[in-house]
Amino acid sequence: MRQQTHKRGRFTNKTVAIVAALALGGGGAAIIAANASASGDKSSGQDRTLSATAGTISCPDVGQKLNTVPRQARAEVDRNLAELDTQVANAYQRMAKKEAGTDSVLTTLQQQRTATLDRIGTAIGRSSQRPAGLEQMSACKMQTNFAGKGRGGRGGNQQGGGQQGNQQGGNQQGGNNQGGNQQGGQQQGGNQQGGGQQQGGQQGGNNQGGNGGQQGNGPSQDDFVDITKVQPNVKEPQNQGGASTGSFESKCGVNEQGIRNTDNVIVAPGVGNGAHHTHDYVGNKTTSANSTNDSLAAGDTTCTNGDQSTYYWPVVRVQDGTQEKDANQLGGGLEGNVGRILTAKSSTLEFKGNPVGKVTAMPRFLRIITGDAKAFTNGTANANAHWSCTGFEDRQLTDKYPLCPAGSDVVRSFAFQSCWDGKNADSANHRDHVAFAQQDGSCPNGFQAIPQLVNKITYEVPAGQTYAVDGFPEQLHKPITDHDDFINVMSDKLMSEAVDCINSGRKCG
Repeated sequence: MRQQTHKRGRFTNKTVAIVAALALGGGGAAIIAANASASGDKSSGQDRTLSATAGTISCPDVGQKLNTVPRQARAEVDRNLAELDTQVANAYQRMAKKEAGTDSVLTTLQQQRTATLDRIGTAIGRSSQRPAGLEQMSACKMQTNFAGKGRGGRGGNQQGGGQQGNQQGGNQQGGNNQGGNQQGGQQQGGNQQGGGQQQGGQQGGNNQGGNGGQQGNGPSQDDFVDITKVQPNVKEPQNQGGASTGSFESKCGVNEQGIRNTDNVIVAPGVGNGAHHTHDYVGNKTTSANSTNDSLAAGDTTCTNGDQSTYYWPVVRVQDGTQEKDANQLGGGLEGNVGRILTAKSSTLEFKGNPVGKVTAMPRFLRIITGDAKAFTNGTANANAHWSCTGFEDRQLTDKYPLCPAGSDVVRSFAFQSCWDGKNADSANHRDHVAFAQQDGSCPNGFQAIPQLVNKITYEVPAGQTYAVDGFPEQLHKPITDHDDFINVMSDKLMSEAVDCINSGRKCG
């Protein structure tokens, strides 16, 4: 693909103006109203304007609270957790289409969740103590004040917050995102005096590529920031004596084959459309909701070194009025994921060492999720999004999409948890068995260092076009919801080779 050589498009110029106005305070709402069609013109009957919804549905994330689930109950619990996600998605669609009033939608949703939570409690209670307080997680609310949502990681960052160094801002071990974000959080202080009602929700229109009359659900103008206006904010921990300084790379391509689905075998095994958004896959070619350890171990791979691991992440779409083939499907246009799916320009999957010591081998079939697909409504405790531009990678954004200058590509990067509890390949909430390193690079007590997967993906976004990651519809395509999934299916021999390279300071792959 060729480098961008065009001048910055109309959306870019107007968005920068909006961001500047918001930062200065006065007149922000008026400017938003005046630029509500900032993303472009109508083309072939497709309305490509951006939309910010007036509110969204926020529900307690039950899966994150279930720290202990007996193995014999996990399949049933996972199915019911996936049903909770479907209920929220359906409720959001009803609200967006104005099929019922907000109170009615929330009441029906609470009734559905109450029944599902009871099934979860019953499943766990058959072989363990029934979790206390499940019924208290049935009620959802309408979230209309977006101020403070999506703050940056440790140390903060003007207009976006980059999780510096070891991504302490996304660490369940590391507290509450020490420092936050100087711009007042997601969307620079929220939807600014009701500005979230841009375009009137575009009710009944063909928002962002044609969506069968569904209300637009983002992104909004203040989800973007000019990367040249962001100050450098990346700080890496210093290597100490005994550090493991090597690296090992698996070359697995950019999903040229178009291997995609809307499943999530880690979070919702056995459930079709468990993600409610589309994932790109590289590595193992067979990954789906129905994958098992045995099927993955027998699967073919796109990786040149025989690495059968599965690597998957939400697709990025350009909202240029194009209807993808999933425009009328669940996980696609029917759930607000619209526009042309971009194939990445490049992707690197590199395993790195630890700044204070050696690493130990990952167990085969270790599962790691980094980031939080529901960070917009959950808060930032598990957020780990990194957005930047080539040539500007010393500045990272967590709650903004970057606007890159001509000749610069959009960069998504994911630095995975690099500490393991030494026992479990997964955990009930898919987080407790791994952790981020601490500020000095050491692992928390009870954890040991493993190779850190760092995934870097670049995209050539056409000048003047808006873009966004796929996500759950109620998350409004916020950049902070970006996330990445990994299942280690390397053979023991290949993992041993990787560990040897890393611990000996060599660069392999």
